[in-house]
Amino acid sequence: MSKSATDIAFVPTMGALHDGHLSLIRQARALTPNVVVSIFVNPLQFDNPDDLAKYPRDLEGDIAKAESAGATRIWAPTYDEVYPTTFEKLSAGDVGKTFEGASRPGHFDGMLTVVNQLFKAVQPRYAIFGEKDFQQLFIVRNWVRHAGIPIEIIPGPIVRESDGLAMSSRNVRLRPEDRLAALVISRALRSGTKEQALEILQSEPAFTLDYAQIVDPSTFTIANEPVEGSRMIVAGWINGVRLLDNMPMSVSA
Repeated sequence: MSKSATDIAFVPTMGALHDGHLSLIRQARALTPNVVVSIFVNPLQFDNPDDLAKYPRDLEGDIAKAESAGATRIWAPTYDEVYPTTFEKLSAGDVGKTFEGASRPGHFDGMLTVVNQLFKAVQPRYAIFGEKDFQQLFIVRNWVRHAGIPIEIIPGPIVRESDGLAMSSRNVRLRPEDRLAALVISRALRSGTKEQALEILQSEPAFTLDYAQIVDPSTFTIANEPVEGSRMIVAGWINGVRLLDNMPMSVSA
């Protein structure tokens, strides 16, 4: 797609913005001066009502952060604005039932449904999604491609704390000792092999493993051997807080 000064770059978020989100906004601003950031905690993505209730919210702070990073419009719609009386519910297909989708039934259907609603409202030329939610990025890209939607989906690199922890809105729920235990995830990802990663993850008693796999980025299925662009994906819980992360794998690993 050729660039135009009137094109919109869109960064959909659920708020609780951190430096990872702000990097996506800056990435969007490099594409066009018209940057729309949405802030909407989508209830359709939560299979656990308690998780939805605990999701951090700070609209005033989020608006200030988004504007400082280059957003030209912040849209914080109500539920009824996003979901009118009738709306199209989408399915994320088989991939949406694996990994995160297996542990959080309906999560990706809800995610894809809200993305569709937001895209219809904003009509962007570009949409930026962070690589930390790598399965989400795959599903959105796959849907846009197969549906023939003229929006370029652009990945944003994972932003990490200085100690390696991937930035996440959920990190604020970690106690200091939990925060320290969470570093086991990035250590495992840097190990280079699934076997070593599992050994490292299992060495941390505070961490409850959900999955640790290497996936083929073209299909999001398990790659028995690393292929070009493959990723190790990890998810689990520390003291009830769900954390996920991923890292590119070396083909020679």
